[in-house]
Formats: sequence, C-alpha cells, structure tokens
Amino acid sequence: MSFTPKKWPRKLRSQVWYGGDSRDNIYHRSWMKNQGHPEDMFDGRPVIGICNTWSDLTPCNGHLRDLADRVKRGVYEAGGFPVEFPVFSVGESSLRPTAMMYRNLASMDVEEALRANPIDGVVLMVGCDKTTPALLMGAASVDLPAIVVTGGPMLNGQFRGERVGSGTALWQMSEDIKAGKMTRDDFLEAEQSMSRSAGSCNTMGTASTMASMAEALGMALSGNAAIPAVDSRRRVMAQITGRRIVDMVKDDLKPSDILTRDAFENAIRTNGAIGGSTNAVIHLLAIAGRVGIDLNLDDWDSLGRDIPTIVNLMPSGKYLMEEFFYAGGLPVVIKRLGEAGKLHKDALTVSGKNMWDEVKDAKNWNEDVILPVEKALTQQGGIAVLRGNLAPNGAVLKPSAASEHLLVHTGRAVVFEDIDDYKARIDDEDLDIDENCIMVLKNCGPKGYPGMPEVGNMGLPPKVLRKGITDMVRISDARMSGTAYGTVVLHTSPEAAAGGPLAIVRTGDIISLNVPQRSLHLDISDEEMSERLTQWKSPIEKPKSGYASLFHTHIKGADTGADFDFLIGCRGNDVGRDSH
Repeated sequence: MSFTPKKWPRKLRSQVWYGGDSRDNIYHRSWMKNQGHPEDMFDGRPVIGICNTWSDLTPCNGHLRDLADRVKRGVYEAGGFPVEFPVFSVGESSLRPTAMMYRNLASMDVEEALRANPIDGVVLMVGCDKTTPALLMGAASVDLPAIVVTGGPMLNGQFRGERVGSGTALWQMSEDIKAGKMTRDDFLEAEQSMSRSAGSCNTMGTASTMASMAEALGMALSGNAAIPAVDSRRRVMAQITGRRIVDMVKDDLKPSDILTRDAFENAIRTNGAIGGSTNAVIHLLAIAGRVGIDLNLDDWDSLGRDIPTIVNLMPSGKYLMEEFFYAGGLPVVIKRLGEAGKLHKDALTVSGKNMWDEVKDAKNWNEDVILPVEKALTQQGGIAVLRGNLAPNGAVLKPSAASEHLLVHTGRAVVFEDIDDYKARIDDEDLDIDENCIMVLKNCGPKGYPGMPEVGNMGLPPKVLRKGITDMVRISDARMSGTAYGTVVLHTSPEAAAGGPLAIVRTGDIISLNVPQRSLHLDISDEEMSERLTQWKSPIEKPKSGYASLFHTHIKGADTGADFDFLIGCRGNDVGRDSH
C-alpha cells in the first residue's frame, strides 16, 4: 500500500485551542503555563497525548510511568509537545467481576479524552491484556494519528530448576493440588517464583498475544511485542515511539490508513502462527467494528486454519516470552508468513513502511523456540470456529492448546447452571462424572456473569484428576485466559443468558464435538429443542442502575466482538464548540 504524507507545515488540531490571540486562546494557553511550559511550546508544534494505563492496581502496567517519561524524551527530540494523561486501567488480575466488563468503558474514556482535548496524535501505553484493545478501539473511533507501545512481558519464572509460566503454571499447580501431586506448601513456595519482575504475562497469554496483534496490525513499531519489560531495549522502544508519533502527525498517518482488511488478515494469520489467545478473536472483531472493516467470526477459521503454530511457547509449547525475544521475536514469525505466501506484504505500518520491508531481514536465532514448519506444534493452528445446533452463531476452540484425542468426542453432559453452581459441586465425590463426560457451564457470557469472565477452562473434578486424567471437553459461553490450555469450547453464541441453545442443555444430554468438521451438536430433535427454548426463562435479572445496567442493555454478542451497539463505527475528532 502506498501512503502520501500530507503537506507540512499546516495548521494542527491543537491550534484551535492554542493558536491566536483571542480570549479563548489565551484562556487555554495561560492555564497550561501554570505547569511551567514556555511560550514556544504553543507555537504550532504537534501536541502529543501520552495515553497511560499506569496504575498500582494493575501490576502488569505498574512500570508504565517510567516508559511514559521515555516517550516524552522522544517527543521532545522530534519537536513535539508531550502531554501525559490517565485513562481507566483495566487490570485482569484484580478487577471484579471481570476486566472484560470494563474494556468498553476504558475505550469510551480514551475516545472522549482524545476528542475533547487539544491533541494532534497519541501514544497508547498498554500492557495488561484488555488495555491494548480498549485503547486501540478508542483511538480508532477518533482517528487521530496513533501508535502503540506495550509494557512488555515479565522475565521467566523459575521454580526448582523449571520454567514457571505466569498463569499457565497456576492452572497446572492448582490441578496438581487436587490430584494430590503437590502440597499446598510447595504451591505457596512456587507463588514467589511466578512474577519476578515488572511486566505482563510471560506466556503467550492474552497480553503477549495482543501486543503481537498490535504489531501484526501495523499499529506498533516492528519488534515491539516481545521485548521484556525490564530490558533496556524496552525503554529505547518507548523513546523512538515518541519520536515516530511526531512524524506521523506531520504526515497525518491515521489508524484508518493502517487498519485495513489486509492488516486484520495479517493479524489473524499471525495469531495462528504464535498460538495466540482465543481472546484475540473478540478484541480484533471489536477493533474492526470501530473502523468499519467487515470482519467476522468465520474469517478467523478460514484465514488461520492452514497456519502452522511455530512459536514454541506456553501454554501450547514449553518456552516463555523472554526466549521468544532472544530468538528474534515477532518479525521472524511475520517473515515466515511472507515467505509462505500468507502475508499481505504491502500492508502499511506506523513506521510509514510496509510490513514486508519491516521484517524481510529478520533472523531466527533459536529454531527450538521459533520452529521450522515441519516441526510445528500443530500444522493447523489458528482458532477453530465451531457451529451446530448448540452454537448457531459460533463457538471457538484453540487447537494448539487442546488434546488431540478429544478433538472428536461424544459424551454425556454434566451441566453447571452458573459459576457458583460449578464451585459448589465440582469437588463433590458423589458428582456423577467421569473423564468421558462433557462439562457444560452456562450463564457466563457477556450478559450472564456479567462481562464474560475467564472461567471457561473449568478445573476438573478431583476424582478424575486422581486417575491421572488432565483434560476433558468443556463447553461454555465464557472466555478463558490466554495462559490456559485444554480442550475447551468457548464463546458459545448466542449465550445462555440471551436464550441461546446452551441455556437448555440438561445433565445427561449427549453432545458431539468434531473439531475437524467444525461441528458442535446437541443430540436432541429440533422439536425437543424448540419446546425447551419455549419453556426457558432467563435466570438473569437486569441491573437497575449504573454502568452494569448500561452494559447489560447495550452489549452485543461475543461472535461480533462484545462491543456496545452505540460504539460501533468511527465518530471522528471534530472539536465541537468552545464553552468559554
């Protein structure tokens, strides 16, 4: 794709506030000067917003204050005027009921802050997984020049000589406790080894996946995704990102120029190659909706189905993000896609260059981390999109994290009506369940929980774990952490709380899963299905007020990105009226 920079110099958006000698111009400038800014900062140079999701309550983003200072250095060096501002920080590890409930709220915060303030371009400071899509969604809706810099993954965890993957080890060890393979004292000792530096998950969880998606979309500088949070090169990346956004403003290079259909196809294929999180499906669908790109659930299957998973990282493989960076990082993966004819090479990036020019010289320094195609973890990676009478609008499964022997499976349903029902019954030795059953969890979708929590990878019953069984088929309308693994069917749509077929599944029903054929079938007649749906009544009471009420009223299904219906589309950056 060719891009023609706009003529420079020209009057910038910020000059509506600062340029001139009217009462309103003086009003805006004089208040800013109380921070000690000299007169020439308002002389028409680009004003660069640094949109920061730093928060002590979001540990993955706790180091972003330092990185923001590095961005400021770069902005000053390039002749810009940096202004840092906070937005709602969506931290997965602490927020209740779930961070996903607040992704759209954070996107609204970003959108309105950008539109309402004298900003010409923005650096999006992100880390923990929902902050990346939230900021991209908000920036896309305003369409000012924007660029992403991520906080980077934490260093490898180490416990008794073994790598400890954040999240992944937690799921493994908690199951080992129930199976009697690990003591609680050992578990508490391992806790000290899981998070040993600043940064986000060191596995190919959702944070690292979305950092990779930002780079694959062209919205971050090449090489950004994998640099560890505490590596000095992360600070360098932040500083050169600050330099680059100034030139993007001068060229008027906007998200709408970069976030094309080709860019999304590149990202989907990249997700397959890295064994990325199922959460990326929802987030990319939502981002595409903000820029008016026709992207749907089936695109994830058709574009990613023949992409080998070549990144040997947990939860699908054995290494962590630190090794991925040392091996060459995401540019090596994207280059492989280009060599295989699976890349839109001319897709534009924030550097002003096309994607192929950015990656063509990348080198793989460790072929046990970034595997040759013939040694891929799976030859058909990506995300499998399942359909059938149990999921008429689709459901998803991550083949690289699933057990091969369960990809075609028929079993008796053991149904949990909601997450509280699951927690109350799963450890009961009298629960009628074995490894051949299919665990079904309802009412954990966008409306049901609310917010669609990461509970789809339900822990197995202790009596099954004690047999040495480590996986069972699990089906829900929930999400799962990108750090998790297993033969887990997620995002079943329509969700149970909206009256989807999942709502009327009963314990004892027979369900058939066939991933190669992309089918998910409840073995009852159409007449029985219709009768059950007619009798169904929603167990979910709509919240009466506040953000929860707004969320329940306007949230769309997971199959379209779980955005609010009134946020879809680009609303632009018109300044509006000055009230002064």
